[in-house]
Amino acid sequence: MIEFSNVSKVYPNGTVGLDHVNLTIDQGEFVGIIGLSGAGKSTLLRTINRMHDITEGTLTVDGLEVKNLKGRELRKFRRRIGMIFQSFNLVTRTTVIRNVLMAKVPEMPFWRVLLGVFKKEDKLEALEALDKVGILDKAYIRADQLSGGQQQRVALARTLAQNPEIILADEPVAALDPVTAKQVMSDFKKINQEMNISILINIHHVELALAYADRIIGIRAGRIVYDGPSGEVTDEVLNTIYEGKIPDAAEEN
Repeated sequence: MIEFSNVSKVYPNGTVGLDHVNLTIDQGEFVGIIGLSGAGKSTLLRTINRMHDITEGTLTVDGLEVKNLKGRELRKFRRRIGMIFQSFNLVTRTTVIRNVLMAKVPEMPFWRVLLGVFKKEDKLEALEALDKVGILDKAYIRADQLSGGQQQRVALARTLAQNPEIILADEPVAALDPVTAKQVMSDFKKINQEMNISILINIHHVELALAYADRIIGIRAGRIVYDGPSGEVTDEVLNTIYEGKIPDAAEEN
């Protein structure tokens, strides 16, 4: 369970990222976070794994107060949370399976990291993760030979290989064409349903958020202005979230 209690985040330049947010997310939920650019979507995600420290309030994950974690305890906590970015963050000059195996590096002795020696079990887990996202056949191809959608699937497989309880995805389909974006969102949905992993996606594509997420959180100027089932999002709700500037399909793509 992720719980925000009166959480605020103010950046050093005075910009308010989050403004007294109260929010509870249960294990296994698929949550789409929508709002205008600069509304606080990325900030909300990045406070969960403490990429950003909160300024005020309490943020807990399974009872652990995130701001109190330090050193090894913080690193261990972050292993439970996968993070996926728009830019994929792959080592493009090496193979797909080697990219997925990078998820195992934090747990490995230094000599194994130095020599690039991975256990048989690690390799099997990496292959299993690739199979879950439908690109097992690409395991031994260099990552730079893949399409954008395939590269994002490799990033998702790498995250799965760390056995996370939560996946945070920051605009994971923003760089993809509409067809590929739907395929990647389908992968997220499948993983959420089959593995009971909590998935929180910050997404600009309103239609994709409504189609794939079970719950929608709408943010405006750092405040939660909507929190409810995706099926109950109306034009009035969208007008509130987007200040009457709802992105159309052309803007989204």
